[in-house]
Amino acid sequence: MSFQGEQHPGVASAAPQTQGFRLNHTMLRVKDPERALAFYSKVFGMRVLRRLDFEEMQFSLYFLANVEAGDNVPEETQARTAWTFSQKGLLELTHNWGTEDQPDFTYHDGNAEPQGFGHICFAVPDLEAAQAWFDEHDVTFVKRADQGKMKDVIFVKDADGYWIEVIQADRMAAMGD
Repeated sequence: MSFQGEQHPGVASAAPQTQGFRLNHTMLRVKDPERALAFYSKVFGMRVLRRLDFEEMQFSLYFLANVEAGDNVPEETQARTAWTFSQKGLLELTHNWGTEDQPDFTYHDGNAEPQGFGHICFAVPDLEAAQAWFDEHDVTFVKRADQGKMKDVIFVKDADGYWIEVIQADRMAAMGD
């Protein structure tokens, strides 16, 4: 690997001790796992690799991925769990038991004030086809590809109101400076 990353103030060289470190997953809390799993599986084609329940602490974790044809996902539970925690780009949905029964319960989406967390992002092969697919499935749009100052970028909301950016990689080449 010859590319060493862009250099900006605050960027340090990667220490040899960090070789092999990788971002495995990001976590979103969900009110109703059935609703959230339906959204991510139907609209984004994700599959649950593993569900882990923590009875004493009253929560469940669902690890989702876009499984591709060449992915050799183990069938055996322990092997699949280890495989899951060795992957890149997973989505963990955390369900605190009982929240689905609380009518007024919501999680902060990070985009309302005070802002914090912003969004997750999916790359798609065809932005227009994805936008049409979202329309077919009554997905809530924050911004369509032809709206706003940043063209060719879509923002939609998931079942819990979290923002999802949707891009087509080759259209990102000319973005920014």
